[in-house]
Amino acid sequence: MTDASRACGALPEGAEFALCLTHDVDRPYKGLRSLYYAATERRPYHLRTLLAEENPYWQFEGIMALEEELGVRSAFYFLNEQHIAERPPREWLSPTGWVQHLGGYDVTAPAIVEVIEGLEAGGWEVGLHGSYHSAGDRERLREEKRVLETVLECPVAGGRQHYLRLESETWDHHRAIGLEYDASLGSGTEYGFQAGYRPLRPFGDDFLVFPLTIMEQALPDPGEDFEAAWRECTRLLEEARENGAVMTVLWHPRYFNDREFPGHRRLYRRVVERALEAGAWVGPPRELARALECERGRSAGCRVERPAGETP
Repeated sequence: MTDASRACGALPEGAEFALCLTHDVDRPYKGLRSLYYAATERRPYHLRTLLAEENPYWQFEGIMALEEELGVRSAFYFLNEQHIAERPPREWLSPTGWVQHLGGYDVTAPAIVEVIEGLEAGGWEVGLHGSYHSAGDRERLREEKRVLETVLECPVAGGRQHYLRLESETWDHHRAIGLEYDASLGSGTEYGFQAGYRPLRPFGDDFLVFPLTIMEQALPDPGEDFEAAWRECTRLLEEARENGAVMTVLWHPRYFNDREFPGHRRLYRRVVERALEAGAWVGPPRELARALECERGRSAGCRVERPAGETP
């Protein structure tokens, strides 16, 4: 990799700053992983909805309705994880190995296909959530991208690695398989602009890296102290505005389930509302990446537009 400090130029549309909205689709179905986390991490809230008739992790329609109301769009990154039988035998006897695979899903299953088609038709971005072991495996990444594109019936622009796993050649692999950007650089335990205020160009070309500013689980728990969580979000939004930054946030779909994760849906709404009030460009990374290229004059004659669904 070349100098990863090479950053982007001007933001589109005269925006004060930008807010990229993303959702990693890890587990759309709640299952036995809840028992593991409740027992090993003393998090009994995982059991609150385990026996409920509805599926509390299936939040697609609710998120789409919320974002439609706010006039914004986001990116959903879908995971195509290997079955544990495809992994080395040593992982078959490992509790953590099984936990990685419990509750998995098939991106070609009819219910998931219907969701993906609905997202694409409605102007949301559908991207790749590279599986746990794919960060160093170009061919695995290529196959995961191929399967998702078969469902989507159009190219995938970017995504994020599961568990934010990055290896020295991961971005090389992403670029080689045709991705335009990656959003894996960041932390699940810390928040802030640790990698700077703008997307990076690790190769000095069009391939972008969107550093993660906030993963919801790193914030103070809004279910216990909403104002503490909101203060941190407000501080980061103001820092983004003052520095003309690109701020990227990750809210996993399951966190929109108010019974199990109270306060997170409300917090997400307020973050988006405050960003819009402050003059931010708000949307998915794919749209911003392409808008930035237009601003740099790389796409001759292209026209910058707001993400689908966003009103002027």
